[in-house]
Amino acid sequence: MQKLNSSLVNSDFSFLEDLSVQKYPENLPERVIQFGEGNFLRAFADWMIHLLNKQNLFNGRVVVAQPIKEGLADMVNEQDGLYTLLLRGLRDGKPVEEKEVISSISRCINPYTQWDAYLKCAEDPLIEYVISNTTEAGITFDKEDKFENQPPTSYPGKLTSYLYHRFQCFKGDTTKGMVIIPCELIDRNGDNLKKAVLQYIELWNLPQEFAQWVVENNHFLNTLVDRVVTGYPRDEIKEITASLGYQDSLVNTGELFHLWVIEGPKELAERLPFHKVGLNVVWTEDMTPHRTRKVRVLNGAHTASVPAAFLYGLETVGEMMDHEVMGKYVRQIIQDEIVPSIDLDKNMLVDFAHAVVERFQNPYIKHYLLSILLNSSSKFKARVLPSILEYHKLNGRLPQKLVFSLAALIAVYKDGKIDGTGMQAIRDAGEFVMKDDVWALEFFAAAWSNFDGSQQSAKAVAELVLKNTRLWDKDLTETAGFTDCLGEYLYKITTNGMQKTVAELV
Repeated sequence: MQKLNSSLVNSDFSFLEDLSVQKYPENLPERVIQFGEGNFLRAFADWMIHLLNKQNLFNGRVVVAQPIKEGLADMVNEQDGLYTLLLRGLRDGKPVEEKEVISSISRCINPYTQWDAYLKCAEDPLIEYVISNTTEAGITFDKEDKFENQPPTSYPGKLTSYLYHRFQCFKGDTTKGMVIIPCELIDRNGDNLKKAVLQYIELWNLPQEFAQWVVENNHFLNTLVDRVVTGYPRDEIKEITASLGYQDSLVNTGELFHLWVIEGPKELAERLPFHKVGLNVVWTEDMTPHRTRKVRVLNGAHTASVPAAFLYGLETVGEMMDHEVMGKYVRQIIQDEIVPSIDLDKNMLVDFAHAVVERFQNPYIKHYLLSILLNSSSKFKARVLPSILEYHKLNGRLPQKLVFSLAALIAVYKDGKIDGTGMQAIRDAGEFVMKDDVWALEFFAAAWSNFDGSQQSAKAVAELVLKNTRLWDKDLTETAGFTDCLGEYLYKITTNGMQKTVAELV
């Protein structure tokens, strides 16, 4: 069976009626340098650029820089940058699968072995965009990083070297700045990346004129990205290869839903006209409402529902959504308590909430509840607590199911024993390892240590948790009724069990 590459794509693909294939665009110039060759960007930004190219709306390709020493550069180049993308999910309640060979990547450079080739890209006036996804830890400043390193160890360090080479090559030309679009999952990612670059300029004693050029002639855009990308389908690859009729080492999979919110000048939207091919890309002057919507509705629904579902005995999000009781619980949390707590346009929120439910039901994605439970205490503070407090402020009463969700989370830590950096815990379905900040694990273990099964003891656990300002940045016992309500739910869970308690709640 032939391997996917440019010669295969330029041959006759007519036998694959359900596969969208564009002829390999060898003559398109490189216009984007991308830091990161992983699954997410290939199923997100590179897919979008591919769709623009199909409509002659961008006419440019992506040269990828491998951000760490070990990566996929050789594999990407072996396939001439081509890969098959499978997008799968529910649309209006019906399963949908879209297949396409993506041809927006020209090549992949490994700066650890091809430093000169990497810097050569900075000399190309047509490469005017930077896109990155180097994980949440990628945008960091390392004071031990050195300018003479080839390459610097951090992504901001590599970007600083790139921009300085471009500045020198074009003698500070104000028209040769870059549009820099990070996709890392941190708040204000563009601002943080810009800050790190300026820190390197200072650390490395680079010219002040260069710092001024970076600030005045480069756009560092804040973004919000949203798409579940499940990556290489290891468990299905034999069947997929047989259906494709060729071998592809870079098959990538993801959900149908996508959202890219970019905070930047409106004129850039015309230079990157994603809206003209129907993509869900929003250019805005303030991304805060979009971030609030995603964090509170999508992430908040996950964080609020998963502890109860896990203790109930379920394993995946799909199981949770299909379950008669837990499925109802999740939908009620979103519709009755999260959406009403957010002071944004309700039509926008309801539409997004509908999409979230459909995404949670996606039969092609196996999202394990235990993996979502990772670092739950900090997630709860950012994603769910604001909904509880805002709901209370707006309605003068506590949202019962969201308070119950905190009780369910606290119950996850009950009877757990610290083991290294994790907690050996137990539920009715058996033992499991809970991962969280060690100090948080130690706190919850201590909070449960004197519990004797009584209602008063459950209230004492609730009070200890709510008073912990390290967890919540405030004393939550000051919120009227919170301690009593939380204590009551803890008592019911420990006395009657999760299944009976949730059934009564919904």
